[in-house]
Amino acid sequence: MLVGGVIGYVLGTRSGRGRYEQIKRWAGALRDHPAFLQLQAQATGVTDLARTGVAEGLRAGSRQLRDAADDVVPSAQQVAGR
Repeated sequence: MLVGGVIGYVLGTRSGRGRYEQIKRWAGALRDHPAFLQLQAQATGVTDLARTGVAEGLRAGSRQLRDAADDVVPSAQQVAGR
């Protein structure tokens, strides 16, 4: 998005205000196009799926680390009972 903004700015400043307004109208029309909206929804779905997968992986890794630590480090009750 940042690259697109920079390109629009450069083209607009080099070509004048009229060309800048034309690019702005074109970008607005693209944003409202049904195909673009569908692509945007699909991208949102993919990122949500990836975020959920990463969160699950982190939870599973955290659980494994806790379990491993419990096996290695004795608890206070275990130490007191020795």
